[in-house]
Amino acid sequence: MPSISKPTVIHPSLRRNELGLTVRDYEGSMSTLCAGCGHDSITAALVRAIWESALPPHMIAKVSGIGCSSKTPAYFVSGAHGFNAAHGRMPPIATGANAANRELTYIGISGDGDSLSIGLGHLCHAIRRNLKMVYVIENNGVYGLTKGQFSASADVGSKSKRKEPNRMAPIDPVALGLSLGATFIARSFSGDKEQLVPILKAAMTHRGFALVDVLSPCVTFNDHEGSTKSYMHVRNQARAATETDFIPEASEILATIGQNGAVNVTMHDGSMVSFKGVPPDYDPTDREKVFSFLQERQSKGEIVTGILYIDETVPDLHELSGTPNFALTKLPYEKLCPGAAALEELQEEYR
Repeated sequence: MPSISKPTVIHPSLRRNELGLTVRDYEGSMSTLCAGCGHDSITAALVRAIWESALPPHMIAKVSGIGCSSKTPAYFVSGAHGFNAAHGRMPPIATGANAANRELTYIGISGDGDSLSIGLGHLCHAIRRNLKMVYVIENNGVYGLTKGQFSASADVGSKSKRKEPNRMAPIDPVALGLSLGATFIARSFSGDKEQLVPILKAAMTHRGFALVDVLSPCVTFNDHEGSTKSYMHVRNQARAATETDFIPEASEILATIGQNGAVNVTMHDGSMVSFKGVPPDYDPTDREKVFSFLQERQSKGEIVTGILYIDETVPDLHELSGTPNFALTKLPYEKLCPGAAALEELQEEYR
């Protein structure tokens, strides 16, 4: 069923960001997903995060593969660029687009089937290249479009809607990202907008590849008793590793936050943010300690959420390749294609 366009009427009382745009300006078509689908909650968080970040819609590129999750780009920022790739092939499409125009903000939407099965190899190389993009995995543990088979992220013992248990060990995208050297890793829950919005805002400003795994229950095929991806299971088992908030660059604001205490700080826009100290033994910049912490919590059946790991020191794909610090689309044709003589000279080096 095709998506339905939303009416463009905007209420005059809606707040505007620094570009003069309202939240409605960052919406897309009406969703055709099942009512109550966690993916639509992720869409709402994306709309809010992009609006608060005041990104120009025409400077955003949305990419996806195939699956329920990959319909999401149709539902936010209708004025952005978009490309719906083949199943599992979103990362190489994003890589090519990013190589040509590094000035866009790339937001990739994928699913556990799209990323962890047919597209696993492409995901690994996008992480390895530290491609500057936000990569959201809408993780529900099933193939929703094909009636609820287990995906590669389904936990051992999790039961299908037909009460059949999954016997295969899951692929954990967070553990995968840590092992491959991902420079930004976060996990959240589609039903926790308060946490997810600042995570997405932080991901959009990250220097390289930002992997955001969002547990997103499938209300039709994976929200029953016995499922480890259901709303109730995730809400009961979620444990926040960090209190997540995101503050854009501006003049310095100083405040003292006591260990495990809280302090209210007034932001530049006049809003109030409550900061809470996190346990002293959690360091999101220490890859080995993060991995050990997650393994320990997982052994207790807990789902750790928040910004789990971050490293801003690793160069991205363009820095590694030595490309210009502006979009290649702005280079004159003569520089992009120097001609047959230059090609012949290059080939001589291999003879």
